[in-house]
Amino acid sequence: MSEIQPFHIDVPDADLDDLRDRLRRTRFTGELPPGQDPWEYGVPVDYVRDLVEHWRDGFDWRAVEARLNAYPQFTTEIDGQTIHFLHVRSPQAGAIPLILTHGWPNTFVEYVGLIAELTAGGFDVVIPSLPGFAFSGPTRERGWNAERTAAAWGELMRRLGYDRYGVHGNDAGAIVAPIQGRLSREHVIGVHVTQIFSFPSGDPGEMEGISPEDLQYLQFLQSFVSHAVHDKVQEEQPQTIAHALADSPAGQLAWSGQLFGDALSKDDILTNATIYWITNTAASAARFYYENKRMKPDTEPTTVPMGLASFAYDFRPLRRFAERDHANIVSWNEYDRGSHWSAHDAPDLLVADIMEFFRELR
Repeated sequence: MSEIQPFHIDVPDADLDDLRDRLRRTRFTGELPPGQDPWEYGVPVDYVRDLVEHWRDGFDWRAVEARLNAYPQFTTEIDGQTIHFLHVRSPQAGAIPLILTHGWPNTFVEYVGLIAELTAGGFDVVIPSLPGFAFSGPTRERGWNAERTAAAWGELMRRLGYDRYGVHGNDAGAIVAPIQGRLSREHVIGVHVTQIFSFPSGDPGEMEGISPEDLQYLQFLQSFVSHAVHDKVQEEQPQTIAHALADSPAGQLAWSGQLFGDALSKDDILTNATIYWITNTAASAARFYYENKRMKPDTEPTTVPMGLASFAYDFRPLRRFAERDHANIVSWNEYDRGSHWSAHDAPDLLVADIMEFFRELR
C-alpha cells in the first residue's frame, strides 16, 4: 500500500454540467438593507451573487485543470488514507526538500503560485492535500487530526527519499507544521509558519509586565477568535453544515467567503470552491476542526528551529506566549502588508522569508 501512483485531474463533463445547472437555479437568500458595514451580518448576498455569476458564465475549469496538471501530481496511501500531493524538484543540486501544508478553505492550490520561484531558488517542493481535503478524498474513519496528519507527512517524506527537510504551514498548516517538528525532530531542519497559535493559559502571573500595547492587541486577538464562526461550527457540528455545502455551490461560496473575502481573485476563490465541490469533501474538511478540538494538547515546548512570517491583516501572536510554546524561535518578521492568505496577496514577501529562514539552517 506504500506505492506512489501518478495522478491526473480529469473531472467528468457530467459533473461540470450538474454544477452549472445548480448555479443557474441558485435561490439567493434575503437580507436587510446594508448598513455602514455590509458584512455586519455575515457574507453579503452581492458577494455571493457576483461569484455565482462568474462561476456559471466566466470561470473556465478546464483551463485551471490544465494548469494544475502541468505539475507532477501523485497519490499514495498512508495509514489507510489516500494522500494526494504535488512533487516538483529543483534543477539545482543540493536542493532543500520543503513540504508546505495549506489551510481551510484553501487547498493545495494555495502554494502553486510559489512553485516556480521556490524550485528556481533551490527547493524541492512537496505540496500535499490535507487528509479529507480535495483529491486526498474524504476521510472514512475518526481521528484524522493535525497530529495524525503530521505523522503521515513524515512517512510521505520518507517514501520520497528525504531524510532531512523543512516544513512550512499556513492556517491549518500552521498547526500541523510545529507538530511535524515535534514528531520528526531528527528529520526536520526547521519549521516556518505564518501564524503561531499561542494564547494565555490562565496561569497566575503570566500577564505580569505585559505592555499596554500588547494588552490591547491581546483583546483584539480574543475578539478575532470569538468571531470565527467557521471554527465554532466545524469544531462542534461539522456534519450539520456539511449537508448544505454538499448540496449548494452557492452555500460553498458563502462558507468559504467568510475567510477569503477579497484577498483572493475571483478565479482563485472559484478554483478552490470547484475542488471542494467536485470531490465532495466539505464534510471531511470540516471534521478536521472537530478532531483537532479533541486532540490532546502538547505540554512541552517545541525545540526545532522555528521562523514566523506575520502579515499585516492576519492573526498576529504575542511573542511572550509564542516563546512559552516554542523554545527555539530563531526568526520573527512582521510585515506591513499581506493577509491570512499571504501566498496569494504577498507572495514575494512570503517566498523571501521562507528562503532566508531555511538557507540559514542548511
